Amino acid sequence: MRIRMIRNLAAVALLGASLLAVSPVASAQSRKEKREEASKRSLEGLVTDASENAVVGAVVKLKDLKTLQVRSFITKEDGKYHFYGLSINNDYEVVADSNGLTSKSRTLSVYDSRKKPNLDLKVEKVEKK
Repeated sequence: MRIRMIRNLAAVALLGASLLAVSPVASAQSRKEKREEASKRSLEGLVTDASENAVVGAVVKLKDLKTLQVRSFITKEDGKYHFYGLSINNDYEVVADSNGLTSKSRTLSVYDSRKKPNLDLKVEKVEKK
């Protein structure tokens, strides 16, 4: 009986020690995730035509001006686009194209401190030079 009680106490002590050992690791992961999330932002906006109608199926291209990586998004019925997980340390250029129409290029700067900026784009006929 006494041996069984000693074994149970040893098991409880071992479990408690293992929980204490895991706790700092979980806490460190949580802090790392919060830091990574704090260094990210998103971008969203609306693509419209000259008559202020939402443009369905517009291709919105986002170019990271540091890495030159390009991501794209095709607008749905509401004409909206969004990009997530953008670095706060990089500038981005965004432009929309639809049926031969193009928007002016807009820049999301590192100096824009908003976590969820909104850049609307208007597609127009581009004058050839």
